[in-house]
Amino acid sequence: MRIDILTVVPELLESPLGHSIVKRSQNKGFVEIHTHNIRDYAKGSYRQVDDYPFGGEAGMVLMIEPIYTLIERLKSERSYDEIIYMSPDGERFNQKTANHLSTFENLIILCGHYKGVDHRIREHLITKEISIGDYVLSGGELAAAVVIDTIARVVPGVISDETSALSDSFQDNLLAPPVYTRPAEFNGWRVPDVLLSGNPKEIDKWKEEQAFERTKQLRPDLLDE
Repeated sequence: MRIDILTVVPELLESPLGHSIVKRSQNKGFVEIHTHNIRDYAKGSYRQVDDYPFGGEAGMVLMIEPIYTLIERLKSERSYDEIIYMSPDGERFNQKTANHLSTFENLIILCGHYKGVDHRIREHLITKEISIGDYVLSGGELAAAVVIDTIARVVPGVISDETSALSDSFQDNLLAPPVYTRPAEFNGWRVPDVLLSGNPKEIDKWKEEQAFERTKQLRPDLLDE
């Protein structure tokens, strides 16, 4: 799949997109990520991308023209399944959405900044708005990195053991069960005996029970869904 990111601060994306599973997804050729600086499509010698909002509100707003020019250029080169805007008032991002987006071929992600973007962009160009939580960041770049990381790790082939991603929290509206590794006993704290039993049926049963109990205790809202 291909993801095009539109931002006025591309430097914020260098580290999260250049390491770990996201980097591996690109090296293996499963995910192709392109970062575009909106300022490169702005007019004038100062490459202005923001201006004061009409109506006198404080803060600055990203202008419509450079974003429109960039999106139209990308759309002339290929068809996009979704044009996403990262926004605190968008649809709440979850694993189900990540799984769905991972099946697409081409995505555009627009990162807001300052007070946001000219609303006409959201009205006429954006097809989906996503929020990663009920709080406000300085810009959409970190939120976009969260979305891309979540999507990339479930693209088939990115993780060698695909069952690992399928057993993560939220894949089936349950939290993941506890995990342990060697040594089997440390400081008097033992790994549950069932995990050392070598009985796959009993181990699976224990994991299911633990997942349900942890979800019931920590995130009962997931069970309601």
